[in-house]
Amino acid sequence: MAKKWKPALVHLSRALFAAAITAILAQFPFDYIESFTYDLRVRVTPPPKPSGHIETIVVDFATMKELGRAPSANDFRLVLEKLAAADADTIISLINLTETVGSSDESRQLANTALRIPRFMVALDDVPLEGEQDALKLPTPFEKVPAVSAPVPIDRNIFARDDVTRRMMLAYQGLPTMYPQIAARFRDDLKSREPTYNPADFRGVFDYLKSDQAFVKFAPTGTYHATSFLSLLNGTIDTSRFKNKIVIIGRDIQTTSRDYVRTPYSRDIVAMTIVELAANSLETLIQNTAPTRAPNWVNSVITGLISYFTVLVVLTATPTTGLLLLGSTLGTYFLISVLSLWLGSYWIGVAHPFIAIFICYYFFIPYRLIIENRRSWEYYQKNKLLTQVEELKTNFLSMMSHDLKTPIARIQGMADIVRNDPNPLSARQKEAIETLKRSSDELLEFVSGILSLGRIESKAIQLHLHSKDVNALVREVVAKLEYLARSKNIEIRAELEPLFSIRMDVDLIRQVLQNLIENAIKYSPEGSSILVTSEERDGHIVVQVADQGPGIPEDELPHIFMKFYRSRNAKGSSIKGSGLGLYLAKYFVELHKGRVSVDSTLGQGSTFTVELPTE
Repeated sequence: MAKKWKPALVHLSRALFAAAITAILAQFPFDYIESFTYDLRVRVTPPPKPSGHIETIVVDFATMKELGRAPSANDFRLVLEKLAAADADTIISLINLTETVGSSDESRQLANTALRIPRFMVALDDVPLEGEQDALKLPTPFEKVPAVSAPVPIDRNIFARDDVTRRMMLAYQGLPTMYPQIAARFRDDLKSREPTYNPADFRGVFDYLKSDQAFVKFAPTGTYHATSFLSLLNGTIDTSRFKNKIVIIGRDIQTTSRDYVRTPYSRDIVAMTIVELAANSLETLIQNTAPTRAPNWVNSVITGLISYFTVLVVLTATPTTGLLLLGSTLGTYFLISVLSLWLGSYWIGVAHPFIAIFICYYFFIPYRLIIENRRSWEYYQKNKLLTQVEELKTNFLSMMSHDLKTPIARIQGMADIVRNDPNPLSARQKEAIETLKRSSDELLEFVSGILSLGRIESKAIQLHLHSKDVNALVREVVAKLEYLARSKNIEIRAELEPLFSIRMDVDLIRQVLQNLIENAIKYSPEGSSILVTSEERDGHIVVQVADQGPGIPEDELPHIFMKFYRSRNAKGSSIKGSGLGLYLAKYFVELHKGRVSVDSTLGQGSTFTVELPTE
């Protein structure tokens, strides 16, 4: 019962650990990491295309150089008159009119011109409290000029705390800023409605300290082409481009950092002008594409799943496979987050899942190392014990086999004496002597195989090379096995080409040839023939033994040279064998840097090929 429930308990413990990690990580916002990865996603996604409703005008270096000063009240009045004549829909001045230089009369003329424009307003970086609507009123003579709130939220002491602007404020204590009021005029779904602010009309709105805020869908700097204040003042530009547009007027002279913000695209102190920030903010609301952050529960679910997967990978996969899987998970999840932001303006968190992967990985790697070390120690102890047992077995077999050779030789000698005795034997006695002779030969072959195996496993076999004609060795083996072949009425035909002598261990190669020819005799049917050939080919002496036996099934061919392996046909027959002959033959041939192979067709026989290098 315990074994039955063990896998379930293991998975449950891993899931509980993943849940615990998720719960702990949820207590920390990791705003800096999250914002940094958000900025990276913004940079790698294609930027949004402008709707064409916004034009910007900037007081730039060319304006200052040509005028030799900042634009005066009279300069502003002339520019506003030209924009009004061009039928601009809305004119927003990010430059406070009270900062313009001019006489009292010129300032009053500027104020009167501003009042005559239906939708002209001065945007101030200030937020009035509820009941303090008059807090934005400009001083005389501009007290009647509309002033609107357009604060610039900066992550200076909150969120990422990196001085980057990613948000805009839509309302504070229920009082809307200029952004939703102006954007509503260009939204088809809001044009026909009463011009009242409703946060539900805009996606991605979230509450923060009694304010309604949303993230800006940023486009890179330069997306909104800025018209020089000077070109409009001098009349060198076609003003028809401003017809029915939102026109934003500001500065780009790099005299104060208040005219610039850092953005997800750049953290340079003059990364983007306030003018472009206002254009990006309005465009986000007009197209209603503000990035929407995933709820905390979504991030928690994702973090929990990735934590569980990380634990599973660390504890079950190999180190290399585990790193590849986790690396692929990181890359795939980041790619999904990029596509989500690009295609759906949906911001899913990556900080918590990424940190969960690293924590789970570095927490469980030492645990796995402890388990692996314990297993390695157990394997080492088992291997040590098995090695000792193997040595004892090998020594026992070697001793036993060596001691058996003497009594076997005596039995063979006595059988030969009886068989060659001049006194006649009865038929039954002759049959008994032949059976005794065959049995002793089989036992001697098995004992010799065991001795050779012991020498191989103890690496005690050394080659004793002598020059020898392979053909002579073949004839010797054929002559020795001629009696066995005649007993089954099998003809052994030798077709041997003249060969040069080569250096080889004569005893080992003799054992190889004897094993192959003897196997051919054993497994060939009575009345068949065996062909033994030799030739020189491509720097090798090639000896082939072809029989007309039952053949070897194709699925067994890769295994027949394995130690103690016997084919199904051999096991089902009355032919005795240890399964060591072919293994030893292959080992002895390869010891000579040669090769042994087999080609067999079921029901048609087998051909064994031995290739020995001439050098």
